[in-house]
Amino acid sequence: MIKTAVVILNWNGHALLEKFLPVVIENSQHEGVEVIVADNASTDDSVAFLKNHFPKISLIQLDKNYGFAGGYNKALQQIKADYFVLLNSDVAPQTNWLIPLIEAMNQRPELGACMPKVRAFNEPEMFEYAGAAGGYIDLFGYPFCRGRILNSIEKDDGQYDQPLPVFWATGAALMIRSELYLSAGGLDESFFAHMEEIDLCWRLKNMGHQIYVYPASEVQHVGGATLSQQSARKAFLNFRNNLIMLVKNLRGKRLFPVLLGRMVLDGVAGLHFLFKGEFSFFMAVLRAHLDFYRRLPDVIRRRKELAAGIVKTKHHEVYPQSIIWAFYLKGLRKFSQLKHFHIN
Repeated sequence: MIKTAVVILNWNGHALLEKFLPVVIENSQHEGVEVIVADNASTDDSVAFLKNHFPKISLIQLDKNYGFAGGYNKALQQIKADYFVLLNSDVAPQTNWLIPLIEAMNQRPELGACMPKVRAFNEPEMFEYAGAAGGYIDLFGYPFCRGRILNSIEKDDGQYDQPLPVFWATGAALMIRSELYLSAGGLDESFFAHMEEIDLCWRLKNMGHQIYVYPASEVQHVGGATLSQQSARKAFLNFRNNLIMLVKNLRGKRLFPVLLGRMVLDGVAGLHFLFKGEFSFFMAVLRAHLDFYRRLPDVIRRRKELAAGIVKTKHHEVYPQSIIWAFYLKGLRKFSQLKHFHIN
């Protein structure tokens, strides 16, 4: 039986596979580890390339493009392993990157998922946007990282090399217990892409499990390879999925005031885009809210279904203030500058 399955979801990523798959294979050669590529019905020659150049790599071929969430769900249902590692196709793992993660999972049964430190592939001295040294959210559900607040990315000088509990682990390189992934329902397929790993980690934390970052493990990530950081489509998915995530996972009387605050903050963001002449982004925010309202009955139903498995609702890894306020009005640009936020 496979101990650890490193699963790369591919869609039309021939160039990325050619560049990064050899690095993944070379740095993942440990006993009980298998590298698997799941293809999301690519229309390029990805499958032919894999069969010709990597015939020993296990290949799962899906019948259509299910998106990031659906693609992983369909693929992981076909894999028997103790641990799954969801690894983006544009990630270059460093030497022995798996060892600290596997050892942590073996030694700590309370650990539901974990992640490596993520640096930028094109600027290796910098943290990478989508993960850095661990993910958190603020009072209103806005995500940020240890090493990246909004669009301000820090240089990695070893200042965040301590393993710590985090609120979410990046989907670019996420290790998770297979039984928990399946029992928690996997990634939310209604998200299609973006925020789905935060949603999954929030569900795990509500179930009483811990999420950690282990910076002794390191990967480098290109980022934005599938959908540009400046894409209005990405903005739509991020705004909509974040609202869905809040309703599903935030419990008790806090939900209504948080949602009210989000309406105000998202409205300000929309007006900001409009005044800057970025009409497509303004429309992305508007469409995100409209689609959220349309989906709300189903989201509330899902919220009720999740209630039965909840054992914990308060998490120290939630920043108790607004990260938007801290960034724009207080001028805070580094994780270490955040006060009243002590993770241990």
